[in-house]
Amino acid sequence: MTAAFIWLTKLILSHLLTDFILQPKSWVNSRMQKHFESPKLYLHGFVTAIVALFLIGFQYWWVALIILLTHVLIDGWKSYQPQTVRFFLIDQLLHLLVMLFCWYLVFISWKDVTEAWEALHKNLPVWKTITAFVFLTTPAGIFIGQLTRQWRDKLPEAESLANAGKWIGIVERIIILVFVLYSQYSAIGLLIAAKGIIRFNEKDRQEIKTEYLVVGTLMSIALAILTGLVVLR
Repeated sequence: MTAAFIWLTKLILSHLLTDFILQPKSWVNSRMQKHFESPKLYLHGFVTAIVALFLIGFQYWWVALIILLTHVLIDGWKSYQPQTVRFFLIDQLLHLLVMLFCWYLVFISWKDVTEAWEALHKNLPVWKTITAFVFLTTPAGIFIGQLTRQWRDKLPEAESLANAGKWIGIVERIIILVFVLYSQYSAIGLLIAAKGIIRFNEKDRQEIKTEYLVVGTLMSIALAILTGLVVLR
């Protein structure tokens, strides 16, 4: 199975190299302007397929052909869409799904999938961990938002501050959960200290805003740590 994951890693590496490093900005601009009529679109697909073929082996030429065709279709479709984070993520997800599909065709059988699912279905630690990560995203953010409402409602820029804090809080809680699961409690201390320094250097430090940020941060951190400890039990 190690060989299978090495193969998949090489395929992902080929995508990262060709989609983010070896693709000039002029190719992207050409695709956005001319769509499927852009020669650069097909050149990019060809380069992607060649690099993938070189890394995974020439015996998988048919995988490179799938990569070529799907890459052109996906990037051509994306050229018609707004340049937003949403469509960027959809684009990358589609590429990833193609690579996983190729990996499945080469190494995995349906029997392997069903056996793996049965094993996963009965694995309590895995489901506890997944539930913890999901809980610490939006659900925990809503919970903390309700508890800090009395401070937030007194701020003039409450809505924008809450929106920014939402994503910061999600990332912060996920990082802390990972630290707890790996028993890296000193790293949590460094994270808290770093955030404290950033807050201390802010020029606009209204008392009510400071209270709101401190209370929200402490709740977020405490909730992430407690969630991690529950998972470890």
